[in-house]
Amino acid sequence: MKHLLLFISILIFSFKADHSAPSLKLALLKYSGGGDWYSNPTALVNLSRFCNKELKTNLDPNFGTVDAGSAEVFNYPFLHMTGHGNVVFSDLDAQNLRNYLLAGGFLHIDDNFGMDPFVRPAMKKVFPELEFVELPFNHPIYHQKFEFKNGLPKIHKHDDKPAQGFGLIWQGRVICFYSFECDLGDGWEDREVHKDPEELRIQALRMGANLIQYAFTK
Repeated sequence: MKHLLLFISILIFSFKADHSAPSLKLALLKYSGGGDWYSNPTALVNLSRFCNKELKTNLDPNFGTVDAGSAEVFNYPFLHMTGHGNVVFSDLDAQNLRNYLLAGGFLHIDDNFGMDPFVRPAMKKVFPELEFVELPFNHPIYHQKFEFKNGLPKIHKHDDKPAQGFGLIWQGRVICFYSFECDLGDGWEDREVHKDPEELRIQALRMGANLIQYAFTK
């Protein structure tokens, strides 16, 4: 399975954005607990289109939706998880996500505000031996096609704290990136949804493209 996911990752960067190339999808992760996992419905659509333009990928903007415990997670090289509230992973969910991430998959968790007290213990169930560590500004994830010398861009105010990027690292590779006090997903949404300044939207999309490029090439 590891080789399959790595093959998919290489494949997506081997083909330019032409209609004859195979198309892959990003996926939104569905979880239990009552949190609004379905937030930001236009985010992955716009991120896919931006990556197709800027990275020459061939992502299908019609993203997938997949349950945390479903074997279908292995159909997607990149999972996006967001929301404002409670997150609960069953034993099956936790084991399935662990297998997926160890096999070469990538999970981006984007705190849409209020997730932090719940997502940390949920991910501890997935990787009890790992801790989220704040990634330094010189980490490769901030230096893909687009340069972010000061780490994550601050998209929304939230608690008015600095944006932080945390990672779960397995054998030197970030397998889960957690954007906190940032709200990248809101910045990816259609411009009329949050009415963010265009420069903020572009910064959010560029950081999202960096995540895609890192996930598919590392």
